[in-house]
Amino acid sequence: MRRFFISPEQLDQPRPYIDGADAHHLRVVLRSQPGDSIDVLDGRGNAYRARVVSIDRDRVYVALGAPLSAKQESTAEMILAQGYLKDKKMDGLVRQLTELGVTRWIPFVARRSVPVPDEKRLLARYARWQKISLEAVKQCGRRCPMVIDPLVSFENALKQAQFCDIKLIFWEKISESEDQSLKPTRRADKVFAMIGPEGGFNPDEVALARQAGFLAVGMGPRILRAETATLAAAVLMQFVFGDMAQDCP
Repeated sequence: MRRFFISPEQLDQPRPYIDGADAHHLRVVLRSQPGDSIDVLDGRGNAYRARVVSIDRDRVYVALGAPLSAKQESTAEMILAQGYLKDKKMDGLVRQLTELGVTRWIPFVARRSVPVPDEKRLLARYARWQKISLEAVKQCGRRCPMVIDPLVSFENALKQAQFCDIKLIFWEKISESEDQSLKPTRRADKVFAMIGPEGGFNPDEVALARQAGFLAVGMGPRILRAETATLAAAVLMQFVFGDMAQDCP
C-alpha cells in the first residue's frame, strides 16, 4: 500500500487533507481517483488506512480508517552520534540509517572531522536530511522519520548519552588484549553509539568517552571506511539490542 504524509493537525478536522509534494504526487503522478485506498502517516508514530474522497488543485481530501498496527519501529531507542563527514556521505547515511531503524542521529564535530559547513549551508543540509528521512520512511515501512539533531561538539555529544542504558564508542584501535567486541548481552531501552569521522577518533576522545561511562568496542580485524562503519554499527545495535532477530535474555 502506498504511503503518504498528512499533517498531524489534519487528523481531527472534519475534512482532513494531504497537501504539498505528496498531494502533487497523488494527483499528477499516480492520477489517483476518489475511492482509492492509501496509508497515511502523521510523522509522530501514527498511521491509518485511508480512502481518497476528492481531489482539487492543491489538496487530496481523505477519509481516515482504523489505525494501523505498529510493528516497524525498533524495540529499543537507537541513538547514533556521527562524526561529521563530507556532505554526500552524510546524505546517504540519513536514508540508510532511517531504513535500519535508528531513532535519533546526532552529527558532531570531532578533532579529525572534515571542514564543517557554515551556518547557512548547515541549515540547507538539515532541510535536505529531513526530506531524505521522510522519503525513506515511506519506503521502509517505519512510522516516524529519524530525528536529526543540530551539529554539536564531541563533548556535547557525550552528554547526550547521560541517561542511556548502553553507551558505545566504536574504535578501530582496540587492542587484542582488550577484546571489546560487541557481544549479545541483554535487552536495553535506550542505546547510544558514537562513530568517528574519516580520520577516526583521537585517543584522547576515546579516553574522554570512557571516563563518561562508554564502552570502547571494535568491528573486527578490517579497517572500514567511516560510512561503512556507521552502517555496521547500526546493524550491530539492532542485532544485539533491537529487533533484528537476536534473542537476548
